[in-house]
Amino acid sequence: MAYLDRGEGTTAILIHGLGGSMWHWERQQVALARSCRIITPDLLGSGLSEKPERPYTPTFLLDTFRAFMDTLNVQKATLIGSSMGAGIAIGMSLEYPERVDKLVLIGGFPAGILDNMQSSKTRQFIKYRPAIWLSKLGSRITGRWSIKRILKEIIHDQALISPMLVERVHRLRFQPGFFNAMYSQLDQIPEWETTFAPRLGNISHATLIIWGAYDKLFPLSVGQALQTTIPGSSFLVAPDSGHLTQWEKPDFVNPAILKFLTK
Repeated sequence: MAYLDRGEGTTAILIHGLGGSMWHWERQQVALARSCRIITPDLLGSGLSEKPERPYTPTFLLDTFRAFMDTLNVQKATLIGSSMGAGIAIGMSLEYPERVDKLVLIGGFPAGILDNMQSSKTRQFIKYRPAIWLSKLGSRITGRWSIKRILKEIIHDQALISPMLVERVHRLRFQPGFFNAMYSQLDQIPEWETTFAPRLGNISHATLIIWGAYDKLFPLSVGQALQTTIPGSSFLVAPDSGHLTQWEKPDFVNPAILKFLTK
């Protein structure tokens, strides 16, 4: 599994969302590593990491994540997850609570994922996505256009969507096994729902929830509902930002995370 490891002190692991990569956290890695040890993995099946052709069940992802911590000799860490990465953080908190210090959840991971999803385009893709071969063909024909459309869904400030960003995300889609791994993870959403959503109230770790004020994927009310479900959790609204809050508003997110880590 590809990863970055920077800084010393309290350990935190940054977990990106579905189809993402380490670039989701590029505006946190240096800033947070001045005060803490920051580990940023490209999850198995994503980014530059291996993409074995197999079911990406919650059990497989959590076991892989725990093995990753073991390999780096990290017995306990604060888990900072974005979108579906927040789902992995929640899963670790419930299944392996002794390995988790604190939780930071950014834009996820709510119960009733599809029902609460504000973006009809994303919801329709998850429900009625084309065959893998067709998605691969589409990426070659209209890849950059479709990437730009996706980025407009998760980034509020459209001026931040540069040609360089589009190209970077576009290239990641041509990593061998990308679509197989992404489709498999989408197939597992019902299992995440049945396994973890009913247990959100059992989370006992100190939890900070950060939500973009203009999140087009999950509206602010979804984040507020998540905060009322997790006992004792704190809730912050990042102004003028969408679903990829940490990338879009690092000047808001980074101080909030550092304050929470050192509190």
